[in-house]
Amino acid sequence: MKIKLLVVGKTTDSLLNSLILNYKKRINRYINFEIIEIKVPKFKNGKITDIKKKEGIKILEKISINDQVFLLDEKGDNYNSIEFAKFVENNIILNGKCIIFITGGAYGFSDEVYLRSKSKLSLSKMTFSHQIIRLIILEQLYRAFTIINNHPYHNQ
Repeated sequence: MKIKLLVVGKTTDSLLNSLILNYKKRINRYINFEIIEIKVPKFKNGKITDIKKKEGIKILEKISINDQVFLLDEKGDNYNSIEFAKFVENNIILNGKCIIFITGGAYGFSDEVYLRSKSKLSLSKMTFSHQIIRLIILEQLYRAFTIINNHPYHNQ
């Protein structure tokens, strides 16, 4: 069992990086967890469809045929923390396959990436920067594992 978080671009804020690393360590207590950053070349005056297509190619290169792919997308399904913990338990722990959560670039995902995904997950109706969303999904993954394991981190 493994979870990967596939992200487009780097986190440049050192304080944010520190928090991300903290949650990464916490998650690794429960499951093998990895963050993969996709380096994307800078585009000058490129068409949005071309940018998404190039990012999509790089994303798809990192996915294996047996991986379950979930896109972090504003049009995805919404869960509260308990529901998300059940989602994690059903899709990760009981399935045993590698799960990949993907955050897209500034313009979202290419059609090819949408087609490859099992489903979409929304963390909020609001839009967040690609740097902040990493911290949010990591905190929610950690919270999910504490709920699954009856750790007192989550209060109801």
